[in-house]
Amino acid sequence: MPDQQINTPVSAWRWLLLTLLVVVLDLGSKWLATEMLVYARPVPLLPFFDLTLLHNPGAAFSFLAGAGGWQRWFFVGVSLIVSIVLLVWLTRTPAQQWWMRLALALILGGALGNLYDRILHGYVVDFISLHYGGWYFPAFNLADSAISVGAAILIIDMLFISGRADKPAR
Repeated sequence: MPDQQINTPVSAWRWLLLTLLVVVLDLGSKWLATEMLVYARPVPLLPFFDLTLLHNPGAAFSFLAGAGGWQRWFFVGVSLIVSIVLLVWLTRTPAQQWWMRLALALILGGALGNLYDRILHGYVVDFISLHYGGWYFPAFNLADSAISVGAAILIIDMLFISGRADKPAR
C-alpha cells in the first residue's frame, strides 16, 4: 500500500481551513448586506440579479418559515447533528479522495454559517436574488451556495469518481 495515503484526522486540517474560509466569507458577506442594504429593498446589479436583504426563519425555499418560532431550535438541532456527521465523515474520508473532502468541507462551511445565523438571530440572512421576468428564485447567501456546490460535487464524485474506483474494470 505505499501508493495510498493513510487517512488521519490531521490530514483533514487543510479541508477544515476551507470550511473556516467559507464560514468567514459567508458571515462577512451577511454582515455587509445587513449594514449596507435596506430590508426587502432590491438593489439591481444586472437585469437578472439584485441584492435584496431578507430574513429566512425557515429552511431552504422558506420551508416552515411561518411555523411560529419552534422551527428555529428544530433547525439548530438538525444543523448541529448534520455538522457533526459531516465533520466525522470528513476526518474519516481517505486522503486520496480529495473531491469528496472538498465537497464535505464546502457543505460543512455552509451549514456552520447558517447555523450561526439561526442561533444568533433566529433566522438566516439572505441577500442574493436571481430573477427573470416575473419569476424570482428564492433569495440565498454564500453559505447556501457553498452547500449547493458541495452537494453537486458530492453527487458527481459518488457517481463518477469514487464510485467508479470501487468497480472492477471490464
